[in-house]
Amino acid sequence: MEPGHWSSEHSDALRDYFLKGMSYAEIGREINARFGTAYSRGAVIGRAKRLGLIAPARMPSPSIVPALPGLACPLSPRQSALPNLNSPPKSVMKPAAPVKLRCVGVQPRLIPLVKLAPGDCRYPYGGDKDGEEIAFCGHPRQPGSSYCTPHAGLTRKSGTAAARATGPLVLRLVSAA
Repeated sequence: MEPGHWSSEHSDALRDYFLKGMSYAEIGREINARFGTAYSRGAVIGRAKRLGLIAPARMPSPSIVPALPGLACPLSPRQSALPNLNSPPKSVMKPAAPVKLRCVGVQPRLIPLVKLAPGDCRYPYGGDKDGEEIAFCGHPRQPGSSYCTPHAGLTRKSGTAAARATGPLVLRLVSAA
């Protein structure tokens, strides 16, 4: 490795080879062969940066994706079939369609949590905006559920109550071997 001092001849050669479009490794080999030096690729890159030589944007490697049927030639790197990962997906670019919510047809009593009785429906309302308080339905709840009949229908998947019912769960302690 050469000391940190580059002679003006070496810097001029670096500039010339750089303008010819040679890679940093090729430039290093040429300068070393021409002047009998031992500059590494990293030394050439560092000197080029100090001289203000900016490398052109790296060309992406050729695509390994096979050509699509019906195309005469394979796609160029700029026409790659792969999505551009640096741009947002197209779904983000256009506004989403409004979601149609299911309605239960019950007027909630909007009771705060601290005033809920043990038999009141705990289906929440509000809290969507910062600082908005959450209130609860408050109608009498269905046996075995935290919700009234209309809200239980919203929160449960379809099926019969017998299919959804679970029996008591028995846990056994087993010693580790």
